[in-house]
Amino acid sequence: MSERRARRAVDVAVIGGGIIGLGIAWAVAQSGRTVVVIDPDPAGGATYAAAGMLAAVSELHYQEEELLELMLASSALYPAFIESLQTASDPTGYQRTRTINVGAEAADRQALADLRGVQLANGLGVEPLTVREARELEPLLSPRISGAFLVEQDHQVDPRQLSARIQLALAALAKDGQLAVIRVRARGLLHDVSTDAASRVTGVALVDGSTLRATEVVVANGLGAAGLRGLPEQLNLPIRPVYGDVIRLRVPEHLRPLLTCTVRGLVHGLPVYLVPRTDGTLVIGATQREDGSSAVSVGGVHQLLRDAQVLVPAISELELIELTARARPGTPDNAPLLGRVGCSQADGDIPGLIIATGFFRHGVLLTPVAAQYCLQLIEGNDDDRWRSFRPDRFSASRALASASPHGGHS
Repeated sequence: MSERRARRAVDVAVIGGGIIGLGIAWAVAQSGRTVVVIDPDPAGGATYAAAGMLAAVSELHYQEEELLELMLASSALYPAFIESLQTASDPTGYQRTRTINVGAEAADRQALADLRGVQLANGLGVEPLTVREARELEPLLSPRISGAFLVEQDHQVDPRQLSARIQLALAALAKDGQLAVIRVRARGLLHDVSTDAASRVTGVALVDGSTLRATEVVVANGLGAAGLRGLPEQLNLPIRPVYGDVIRLRVPEHLRPLLTCTVRGLVHGLPVYLVPRTDGTLVIGATQREDGSSAVSVGGVHQLLRDAQVLVPAISELELIELTARARPGTPDNAPLLGRVGCSQADGDIPGLIIATGFFRHGVLLTPVAAQYCLQLIEGNDDDRWRSFRPDRFSASRALASASPHGGHS
């Protein structure tokens, strides 16, 4: 590392180059500030495996209505977010195609119907379809499915294309020879008082021994966030790895288009999704395991292919091109850790520090709203709607519990 890089300073340093970190960096760069993303392998983690479903409606889970508001807000921001990046030569893979939720048997259909009741109660649009109507929209759906529901509002994006496009856009906006991405791992945070982790954050220490000075530091490195040095001692970031297996298939010419909508299914109570890409490939996923193994699970792959074929029998004629497993950062309440961190009720938040991690299933969907909110915080503004997602809400400190809208519940 050169002396020049060791002395470099930027307005904002973003630790973590997944889709969340890249999205935040793009919002910061557009505001005219200098920004650097710190990550040895940008978009190589959960972003690389993600299917990219923008499914605020379909992803509603019971007792997660507060998270629903965040997802709907981000979904509404997506068109403008994509517009800020879109070029003919560097597409983002954003498609406003619809989603069909399909039940394989009667019990699956009833589960989706019960969920629709919750969705309707929250003002969401979900229309029931007969099997014939569903097959008119998607002729290769099995005639043996039990029922289906149409969601006009749920779309998709290709996370690999989107993250690549953001990196190109960041590089184009980098000022005075400033790197858009530093491909080195962050070791920890620098503080105004080196012995006081509750003092102002002033930059990032890198594993190669160099440092980067920054007015604001955004910690967005997923599962690595909790292990970062220099975080306040009282801060508890309860992030756990939730692994998922993802299959990519190529559709032969004679079957194209296999699907025009995203198909999310329940098969004997197990979820499976099929996401068609414009390049003639298909993404299949929805396994979720906490076994600590980063390897692709044979059982998971078997389950996905079996259940996908129940919904779309022609799956057996496709070409297998990729198997991927990645870990997503889960939290106890399945909601992100997003915002500033308090050091005490009296002293307020630690200056210069923002946390953005724990997005679990929703990282791609929540990128625009996370980017917008982090920029608001950098500019000295807050949005009361999102204070319930504060990253210190699980901390045991009584002072933090008093300051947090969640009351420190776990």
